[in-house]
Amino acid sequence: MLNPNRLWQKSPPPGPWDKPRSQPPVSRVRFYTWIAVLVGGGLALWQLSRLFPNSGDRAGWDETYLVRNVAILALVSGAIVSSRAFKARELVRNAAIWTAIAAVLVIGYTYQDELKAMGTRVRSELVPSYAVESEAKTVVLTQSDGGDYRVTGSVNGTAVTFMIDTGASDIVLSPADAQRLGIDLSSLRYDKFYETANGGGQGASLTVDNLTVGGISFDNVQVSVNRAPMSSSLLGMAFLRRLKSFEFSGRRLTLRAN
Repeated sequence: MLNPNRLWQKSPPPGPWDKPRSQPPVSRVRFYTWIAVLVGGGLALWQLSRLFPNSGDRAGWDETYLVRNVAILALVSGAIVSSRAFKARELVRNAAIWTAIAAVLVIGYTYQDELKAMGTRVRSELVPSYAVESEAKTVVLTQSDGGDYRVTGSVNGTAVTFMIDTGASDIVLSPADAQRLGIDLSSLRYDKFYETANGGGQGASLTVDNLTVGGISFDNVQVSVNRAPMSSSLLGMAFLRRLKSFEFSGRRLTLRAN
């Protein structure tokens, strides 16, 4: 008598001596997917040849190079589509991802100057002391939250953060910054006297080899080392007078050198 339970039993797996089952031919979905990838890739290469007509080792992407690239695409995509592990959904997803990556790279390369300027502008907003070089020997500073203008420059190759002070007559180094420059404070002669908002002060004259702010650089610069501690070194009128011009506009301070 026929046992009905045997009708629902799965067939046993093939043994080691069984003949291997024949693989089904490439389906129409695979073939159409391959054609779509080939056509899309060919159109993308053709569009690139129009966008960048003078790129490459030769003058332009001629028909020979275009046909060669399409043939390479056909071989690679055909091997992927005809593979046993092929899944149309995964191929479409991966193709979309790589297409998006390529589009971002092309857009980034095309607008690299604009993106660089935008990044510099964002950095100057986040770090107001960062000097933005808008053009040769022109530096733009952004006003800080406290309402002043600060810039990180260098003195003799050592980074120093200055505050722009139109009320100060000299370029003044704080004692802490002077020590970082390797200046022996005990050997200085504090023979300069000047009035500040906090009262009288004393300073010692000194000549530094170089002072740089962004793309603006001066050699053999006369500075003063303040005797009392300071929260920041100062760029006073002695620095501003060496410029071609300086201009306040909104929250921006533009410094131009000759």
